[in-house]
Amino acid sequence: MLEAAQREFGAHGYSTGSLNTIAREADIAKGSLFQYFSDKLEFFTYVAEETARRIREEMELGIAALDPDQSFTHWLGDVGCLWADYFAAHPLERAVTAAMNLEIDNTVRTLVRGPSNQHYRESISPLLARWRERGEIRADLDDDTALALLMIVLPHLALAPYYDGLDPILGLRGKSPEEQYPIIRTFVATLGPIFEPKH
Repeated sequence: MLEAAQREFGAHGYSTGSLNTIAREADIAKGSLFQYFSDKLEFFTYVAEETARRIREEMELGIAALDPDQSFTHWLGDVGCLWADYFAAHPLERAVTAAMNLEIDNTVRTLVRGPSNQHYRESISPLLARWRERGEIRADLDDDTALALLMIVLPHLALAPYYDGLDPILGLRGKSPEEQYPIIRTFVATLGPIFEPKH
């Protein structure tokens, strides 16, 4: 049922996503959906939250395996490349991420992005704190500003290679993860002075 909902909402968004199609593809009666969810919005919110949770869990495993002894900027580049690999290999999660981020209805977007934003905050904040303790991040860096910057950049890197019109500058559209790597590393290197201690 979840995969059917990811496919439908990922392809058509909330407004035109069809519960009839989801029920048919999941081989269940449409009425069965309402045993678990009161309406379509609650169902979409669940799909968005579950998708965000899966992304977080797999990314945290990948990040934990990265070399901890490298510089912060190189590590952040590794995270960006890992991010590119994940979204290339997970089209359903990518499609739902697009549906969440590009939703035009303010009320719907607020509800479905809430869990995703919380996952970003809970994942990124401890990582930044750890690098600050190591002296790799400026002591005067504002945590909320750094978090906000990364929460803008990461969805862009996830979606720009797959959706027209999102990236008129970096040229990510249509590129494989391997082709994205040098672009991501150059972009991260440009961000480096924002995070790195002043010498």
